[in-house]
Amino acid sequence: MSFPTKFIFVTGGVLSSLGKGLASAAIGALLESRGLTITLQKLDPYINVDPGTMNPFQHGEVFVTDDGAETDLDLGHYERFTHAKLGRKNNFTTGKIYHSVITKERRGDYLGGTVQVIPHITDEIKQSILSVAKDVDVVIIEIGGTIGDIESLPFQEAIRQFKADVGKENVIYVHLTLVPYLPAAGELKTKPTQHSVKELRSIGIQPDILLCRTDRFLSEEIKSKIALFCNLGVDQVITAKDVDLIYEVPLIFHQQHLDDKITKLLNIWTRAPRLEDWEHFVEKSKNLKDSVTIAIVGKYIHLQESYKSLNEALYHGGIANDCEVKLDFVDSETIDEANCSQRLKKANGVLVPGGFGSRGIEGKINAIRYSREEKLPFFGICLGMQMAVVEYARHVAGMEGAHSTEFDQDTPFPVIYLMKEWFDYKSQTIQQRDVTSDKGGTMRLGAYPCILNEDSVAFKAYKAPEISERHRHRYEFNNELKDKLEQAGLITSGISPDGQLVEIVEVADHPWFLGCQFHPEFKSRPMNPHPLFVSFIRAALDCK
Repeated sequence: MSFPTKFIFVTGGVLSSLGKGLASAAIGALLESRGLTITLQKLDPYINVDPGTMNPFQHGEVFVTDDGAETDLDLGHYERFTHAKLGRKNNFTTGKIYHSVITKERRGDYLGGTVQVIPHITDEIKQSILSVAKDVDVVIIEIGGTIGDIESLPFQEAIRQFKADVGKENVIYVHLTLVPYLPAAGELKTKPTQHSVKELRSIGIQPDILLCRTDRFLSEEIKSKIALFCNLGVDQVITAKDVDLIYEVPLIFHQQHLDDKITKLLNIWTRAPRLEDWEHFVEKSKNLKDSVTIAIVGKYIHLQESYKSLNEALYHGGIANDCEVKLDFVDSETIDEANCSQRLKKANGVLVPGGFGSRGIEGKINAIRYSREEKLPFFGICLGMQMAVVEYARHVAGMEGAHSTEFDQDTPFPVIYLMKEWFDYKSQTIQQRDVTSDKGGTMRLGAYPCILNEDSVAFKAYKAPEISERHRHRYEFNNELKDKLEQAGLITSGISPDGQLVEIVEVADHPWFLGCQFHPEFKSRPMNPHPLFVSFIRAALDCK
């Protein structure tokens, strides 16, 4: 039996950070478990064209897709929970929508007409939704922000119109709201939910399902009250209960028959759900036999969302080793040569993640040197790999003053530098860039191939001669100093197929010391953990 593509719009009310992204991803996982093909899309109301130039403290990590799109971190949730292949069309912002409309206006596409929010902006939003709807059964679209936000209104109006455009039998609205428990009163309060739904209905959208974020399962009495005031059936009110493990969310929703309700509302016939993998993963996660502590030495540690994919990849690597991974976030600005051993003494492994800017750089270098000299498993990602090369150049290869030209233009040994000309495998063109180029347009972004040295830690982890990993960086390993570094013992164990780009470095005579130019955390999944994280955690366990 065939049916047209169905659309699920997920909105949020009362306040931000309720978990719309996780809820959307969990819905996707449930529908996939029933044999449906799905994709997900995030519509963000901010004016930035993408989050690529935004401070991680404001918006968390920037997630990168295979095609090089810099996107919202919720796309990381979507990919970890589902098999959807995401790209540029899966994340649109107000900035991207307006940029497209203004470009069309300048080109004369509107034939001299007055360009307005309705219909031109809303039509552009609807076209962005339809752009991902090909060859899938269901599209799940998360609307960023909170109902009532002025910047979200064009998106809300567009999805209101969408139901009339594609047919009411092909669209449902899922609204995530808050039901707080007040200890002083000793009861749950439904008024925020009532007001949020009232706000939603005032713009013409009646939710079909309510997900009520709360710290306990809602009683039938509370559900009935919410249903009455929000014009819903009791079975359309679902508890979005707080959980210790985010991968429990699909199971919590399934227990309340959310997937049954969605398929019924959309008139979709599916097989029975198959959630054995999720159940096994959650069960294993709650019965781990060992533990390790990993020190994450970075400068965005005060907002852990800045390292969301990294945290999850470490967790996945731990589960694969039947091991709990405890994360110790260490501010790289606070580390110097004198206190480094004290700050890292509890760690079984050290990870230096990516980042931009000079703040905290010397602290990262100190942590890397300590890891190398004390034979502590070390994992450097992107900037972490670059600083591992700097540290090795300074303290092993005899290159005093070695640095990246990102931080020292006058360094006598620019072991990391801005490659002004390089061949881009994606576009099959020569790319050029310099320090004056726009910040958003000079990075190597997305998936690139890498050839592995068979006698390396990386090859043993991947068990493959060639890999593909996602990048997000501007500066590269300087090949002019490669021979000198290799003669001093640095191993370049992963390079691009043409030999021009060094992707992985290692140190011999060390339990586990690896730096990679790419971001492996973006490809780790709960049931398919990334091999480098599995290998790193295993090394940390072995060195306890």
